[in-house]
Amino acid sequence: MKNNIVLLHGALGSETQFEKLVTILEKEFNVYTFNFDGHGGIPIKNDFSIDLFTKNTKTFIEQHQLENPIVFGYSMGGYVGINVARKYPDIVHKIITLGTKFDWTPDFSRQEVRMLNPDKIAQKVPKFAQYLKALHSDTYWKEVVLQTAKMMNNLGDTPTLKDEEIEKIQHKALVCLGALDNMVTLEESKRISNTFPNGQFQILENCPHQIERANIPDLAKTIQDFIKN
Repeated sequence: MKNNIVLLHGALGSETQFEKLVTILEKEFNVYTFNFDGHGGIPIKNDFSIDLFTKNTKTFIEQHQLENPIVFGYSMGGYVGINVARKYPDIVHKIITLGTKFDWTPDFSRQEVRMLNPDKIAQKVPKFAQYLKALHSDTYWKEVVLQTAKMMNNLGDTPTLKDEEIEKIQHKALVCLGALDNMVTLEESKRISNTFPNGQFQILENCPHQIERANIPDLAKTIQDFIKN
């Protein structure tokens, strides 16, 4: 019987980020993707938050009656995946993260949010604006950016995950970091992997923060090896 694996996308992203990864993983696993509320052209009904996306994940797993799924989360998706394991430990089996930011502070959030102005993005980075429109539609992409900025500010003020809570998570967890990631530090990633009672850490060579530029076959192999062991 194939293992079930659920892929959780990052902030400003959508399930389409995983198309190449799904193509490889589905040869061995039952692979599932979905969009968090307000992403991928879904109308925005609630303010973005880690708790909202955690509930989205729980609902998806239950609706699809997935038994013991492995959860892989990219960037913010990894943060959500860990929070799912923390709040609903019985519905997930293992956790894998890639490029997940753990050390949220007011200063870091302000630094990130400065770049999340949709009008400035449209004016100064039109290619990125077009990319966001393709992911979230002409109608919703600007609101997705604003909601993401608000969520990041809230995370800076009140991080959802604390080390003392991660210490209680008994699931096997793999924390991955791209060697070229300029958003997430080696120190925080290693610290969190060591905070998990059953945590591991792995560097992915020649991998930046953006999953679209990652070596997808290498990432797939990392996921496959961890699931099998």
